[in-house]
Amino acid sequence: MVKVKTFANELKIFHTMGELKALDEQINKFITDNGTRKIISVSDTCTTDSSGATIGIIRVLAYEESK
Repeated sequence: MVKVKTFANELKIFHTMGELKALDEQINKFITDNGTRKIISVSDTCTTDSSGATIGIIRVLAYEESK
């Protein structure tokens, strides 16, 4: 069965690389903890504030559920 999991992270100025690394670690932990063997898609999109500045990131992971 195909499933979708959404992860979100706030991005702060001058901390972006660390926050992206933390997001990667969170997703890798999810994959490991759930025994996921097949990733179908990974997609990122940014969220913005009213001025257009990037303030967050949403990562969507589509995967096949382990049996």
